[in-house]
Amino acid sequence: MVFHIAGDTGGVRDPAPQQIVSAAMEDDAERNQSGGEVAFLYHLGDVVYYNGATSEYYPQFYLPYEFCPAPILSIPGNHDGDPMLAPETRQPLEPSLSAWRRNFCSETRVITPEAGEAPRQAMIQPNPYWTLQTPKANFIGLYTSVPEGGVVREDQKEWLIGELKHAARETGKALFVCLHHPVFSADSHYSGSVAMKSLLDEAVQASGAHPDIVFSAHVHNYQRFTRVIDDQQYTYIVAGAGGYWHLHSMAKFMGAKVTAPFRQIDDPSVVLENYVDDTHGFMRVEIEGDMITARYYAVRRPQDSPGTPARVADLFQLQFKSNKLIR
Repeated sequence: MVFHIAGDTGGVRDPAPQQIVSAAMEDDAERNQSGGEVAFLYHLGDVVYYNGATSEYYPQFYLPYEFCPAPILSIPGNHDGDPMLAPETRQPLEPSLSAWRRNFCSETRVITPEAGEAPRQAMIQPNPYWTLQTPKANFIGLYTSVPEGGVVREDQKEWLIGELKHAARETGKALFVCLHHPVFSADSHYSGSVAMKSLLDEAVQASGAHPDIVFSAHVHNYQRFTRVIDDQQYTYIVAGAGGYWHLHSMAKFMGAKVTAPFRQIDDPSVVLENYVDDTHGFMRVEIEGDMITARYYAVRRPQDSPGTPARVADLFQLQFKSNKLIR
């Protein structure tokens, strides 16, 4: 099984980075089929900037992915759920998530007016937070709402615990949790969310199931962390450089940009293994047997030659049944 994953793609202000990433994903889907065809692109939120408006779905979603051969699944990000307000009344011009729901939670596979001439149909996901079950992995996707750091209500938390308990019984599958706001981040702009760390830790304790990989975005770069719990190695990913023009640089330590691998000062069980903060990109993830092989592709910059290929900037393998990082 093969899939792509990325977040924060909306090409507002400068569409070039999003177009470059989209073209690289198309090329990867056509060229790298030795491990299987790409089944879908899983979007980690912030599909449309800055306020999830209906009018922005064609230029920021349907047009850039017009030739993407795979379905595109999604959880919403904070910008998708933060509606624009009318200047006179300060009331939302559109209900929160209305355009996102129409294009990802449609009752039927239709082509929405937002798609224009693009042939892509709306998805029929059940909810902004939902579980995707596949033969190789279960993806539990959360909606972490609009406020900085993320907010998850009690009903969604109880749902998460129930989904983790259910997933724990399917020991032959990998288990992924996807959310927009990151649990860990060593960037200079946002940093990790204490609220999301508490949410996941409490849900894991209540359910007895820890996701093999936690995918997130929100921070506009790529970061990979390993967290060791009882000799088990769990991976936390930030993949938020999918096309939004402004990249976020990493934080400095003792006057210089942090160098990986870097052990978290406040939590020595967490190690920053690798990062890319100067180019956009996306992840390709392959699952075969009990092995997860993941690559982060850094794409060319807009000022680079059009023929410059995407490069593998990070590669890791995780044996998910034993939770051991192989490389």
